[in-house]
Amino acid sequence: MRILISILRKEFIQIFRNRVMLPFIFIVPVVQMVVLVFAANLELKEVKLYTVDLDLSETSRKLRYDFTSSPFYNDQGTGFSITEGEKMLLNDKADLVIVINKGFEENLRKENSSQLQLLINAINTAKAGLVNAYSESIVRDFNQNIRLQWMGVSELSAIKNIDVSYSYWYNPELNYKIYMLPGIMVILVTIIGMFLAALNLVREKELGTAEQINVTPIRKFHFIIGKLLPFWIIALFELGFGLTIGKVFFHLPVLGNPALLFGFAAVYLAAVLGIGLLLSTMAETQQQVMFLAFFFLLTFILMSGIFTAVESMPDWAQKVNVVNPFAYFMRVIRMILLKGSQFHDIQKEFLSMFIYACASLSMAVWRYRKIN
Repeated sequence: MRILISILRKEFIQIFRNRVMLPFIFIVPVVQMVVLVFAANLELKEVKLYTVDLDLSETSRKLRYDFTSSPFYNDQGTGFSITEGEKMLLNDKADLVIVINKGFEENLRKENSSQLQLLINAINTAKAGLVNAYSESIVRDFNQNIRLQWMGVSELSAIKNIDVSYSYWYNPELNYKIYMLPGIMVILVTIIGMFLAALNLVREKELGTAEQINVTPIRKFHFIIGKLLPFWIIALFELGFGLTIGKVFFHLPVLGNPALLFGFAAVYLAAVLGIGLLLSTMAETQQQVMFLAFFFLLTFILMSGIFTAVESMPDWAQKVNVVNPFAYFMRVIRMILLKGSQFHDIQKEFLSMFIYACASLSMAVWRYRKIN
């Protein structure tokens, strides 16, 4: 125990003397959290709208007004040529072009139906889907209102209205920052736990101190614990620091038990520290371990569900995602903070992460012993 305490003291002194690592631990996460919460936003707040009105009727003007009066649409003007509308899409000056054909109002009155064309820029498929949904909703409301306006009082009274009440659970204000903040904390905590730990171990190889320690009476498990435990503690501190920032600046709800979150985070960090140790055994320089870590980090982050739902992935991707530790913590942190989930709600993820931690640490220690 005395040997382990001495190694830990040495590691903390070395970390706090490192002028590069110290800002990376305490300053960079704060900046990234504040910036990324606002920048990593998939909300649709502005749709550039251009209208091609070939009918020039009162009804077509009312339809255009229904679109432009919405806060989501930014009116880019109107014209009388479909070719001009296509040029607006091509030059990225419009996200949506509404084409109102000639005879729009007359067909509605005489034939009780008419055609409307929506040209949507679908380079960004997610945005295009939302634009289509918003636009269809406006057209549907317009269609209902114009029919009621043209009907007589007797016909109007015969129509039964259905009132729909919406109730958004766990994020009633639909604040996207509340959804993104827990995911960003997962990434920052993992970078501290996995990336920096791997770099620190490889640095010992580059300096030659790893070989010097190996010939001393210090046992390997003392050396490994002494190298990993400081970053485990620092990562847990970063999690608490991130929760404090989220609560103070972004009003992040903490509906669940914070102790449960830190308990799961402790097991999760053991798993990613094992991955970091395993990467350090595969590399001889810090540059090599950075390339390896970048590959795994990029893959894990994109498949973790931070931006898109894991359930939307293909079946084979969901099966492969079983080995992605990010996906477990991403799901659990949102469940605890936003839904107030208890242990019985996350016991499957907790058991899976415990097995993952045992497997990754065992493999990393075995690999470390093999090469030294």
